[in-house]
Amino acid sequence: MTQATCDVWWADPAQAHPGLFDLLDERERARHARFRLAADRDRFVVAHALARLVCAQRADCAPEQVRFTLHCRNCELRREPRTDPHGKPRPAGAALGLEISISHSGDRVVLAVTDGVEVGVDVEAVAEERDIDGLASYTLTAEELALWRGLPAARRTPGFFRYWARKEALLKATGDGLSGGLGTVGVTGPDAGARVVSWDAPDAPADVWLTDLDAGADYRAALAALVPGPLDLTIREAAPLLCAC
Repeated sequence: MTQATCDVWWADPAQAHPGLFDLLDERERARHARFRLAADRDRFVVAHALARLVCAQRADCAPEQVRFTLHCRNCELRREPRTDPHGKPRPAGAALGLEISISHSGDRVVLAVTDGVEVGVDVEAVAEERDIDGLASYTLTAEELALWRGLPAARRTPGFFRYWARKEALLKATGDGLSGGLGTVGVTGPDAGARVVSWDAPDAPADVWLTDLDAGADYRAALAALVPGPLDLTIREAAPLLCAC
């Protein structure tokens, strides 16, 4: 059997320029306008323009032929789902059949793209100013919390964000997102290779693969896919593609 592949694209919000805004659709432009901070607008436009450019490249079509629909698995199971557009973007139009996941934090933007394999990616800036103790109390399982509290003080904050990135990548792969509950998923400790050890949900996936990504010293990142074995990863820099617009 041929090994499934995944392209992981890294970008910087500083690569934002007006030509990227022109690639956004009406819904994306409306969301872009709601961000108060320029840094948030730059992260958004780089991430979503990159997704459209990469999908167009993979589908051999013009960026304008790529559309995205939003899917929230939690809402699909509710009798009264949210009415505002939200959820995991899924390529449509000429790029139908591709699967993507987007994440951004600080000066990192990351996009994962596969041919039909459900995928989730997450990047987190290691932020010392956050209430890490408070966050850990409801995002880590009892076993994770005990291991995390046993780490030397200097390693607890980066260790926590290692947990967070792995868990969010998994929940993004399923389409649950944060509403699926980070505390429902158990993963290996920060110093061990990425692996799922428990998943307390009735519809937890039978097949799942998890790996860490290198986002730099001040970041933690992970990628998950709903497949039994590893994906063949190709890491790419987005700057040439973004600057060509």
